[in-house]
Amino acid sequence: QVQLVESGGGLVQAGGSLRLSCAASGRTFSRYTMGWFRQAPGKEREFVAAVTWSATTTWYAGSVKGRFTISRDNAKNTMYLQMTSLKPEDTAVYYCAAEWGVKIASTTVDYWGQGTQVTVSS
Repeated sequence: QVQLVESGGGLVQAGGSLRLSCAASGRTFSRYTMGWFRQAPGKEREFVAAVTWSATTTWYAGSVKGRFTISRDNAKNTMYLQMTSLKPEDTAVYYCAAEWGVKIASTTVDYWGQGTQVTVSS
């Protein structure tokens, strides 16, 4: 069992930065691929970024590539999402997710966090 708790969301002006954190419980955290997804009002949940358990591979949605950086610290059971050059269209609830293995997709995620709101004002 893995429990995920996000933090770090808030209100920021366009062009600003935020750092999200996802704290995980469970001794097998390091064996899960971890990811961030987001859901804006009236839209489907979409993939943002992911990192494999070894942190050697990361991948991003095209809309955030070059602006967001995902990382993890297995010793602290924590994953991060550094968001820079934020745009109003980045406004959404951001969810932390974990999937056993080397991939992650919204339809196969094993565990979800409760979400944290990110609002970017223009």
